[in-house]
Amino acid sequence: MPYTRGRQKSRAHGAVLGECRELVARGASEITLLGQNVNAYGKDRTGDGTSFAALLRQTAAISGLRRLRYVTPHPKDMTGEDVALFGELASLCPRLHLPVQAGSDRVLKRMNRRYTSADFLALVSQLRQACPGIALSTDLIVGFPGETEEDFQATLALVRECGFMASYSFCYSDRPGARASLFPDKVPAEEAQDRLLRLQALQEELGEAWYRSRVGDSCELLMERPSPRQDDGGPVSWQGRDPWGAPVHVALPGDRDWQGAFVKVRITGAKKHSLLGEAAGV
Repeated sequence: MPYTRGRQKSRAHGAVLGECRELVARGASEITLLGQNVNAYGKDRTGDGTSFAALLRQTAAISGLRRLRYVTPHPKDMTGEDVALFGELASLCPRLHLPVQAGSDRVLKRMNRRYTSADFLALVSQLRQACPGIALSTDLIVGFPGETEEDFQATLALVRECGFMASYSFCYSDRPGARASLFPDKVPAEEAQDRLLRLQALQEELGEAWYRSRVGDSCELLMERPSPRQDDGGPVSWQGRDPWGAPVHVALPGDRDWQGAFVKVRITGAKKHSLLGEAAGV
């Protein structure tokens, strides 16, 4: 909110592209465009006429850039062109963090989110039409002032329908200066905590199902570091990230440093929050 972050200011697109080109020249293979709200880029007074979709296209065109991501967009600012780019730009990774906050229209209105649950579900449908394999994560707040059990059930229903691979969920807490801090109908802390635990249990179920669905897939990993746990006397296990941002552990020869390398793997197993892979052609 503006009270905490200040008003939105868009950097000149030339400055953003210049920084990205410099990073790629120094060896970066993956870049994340960061902003709050990132897809409102160019819509404020400091914008130079470049839309967020145009910025994405220009960034993706940088020679040597293999992967492109962005965080954090606002659902109300997602345009049809933003959505379509997930099916058009080869380097734009099939993963999007899209905060919904709640599934109840009444709560969304009180939060001043400027979209309804139907709007959000329609956006999710459009994203999956543009990129059938896209994985979505989200932010959720429970116990917002005035939230009823019926409101909370609407949130659970939306989470189930979206099938989020992951979510960050929290109990509402007052922030000085925020309009909601003045609302009198606060939800008791124990009730909010109970809802949070139920929501997180559902998310655990959905997340584990998403990881299991990946078994048998083939993909390319960007290797990060040796895995935190190693089997004594066994091959060296490395952790990489797939295009969806999931951590994948794979055994690799110990005769080189694999950090920053791209390795093709087949997913052979799923853990609670990570995957196991088998390297191909290494």
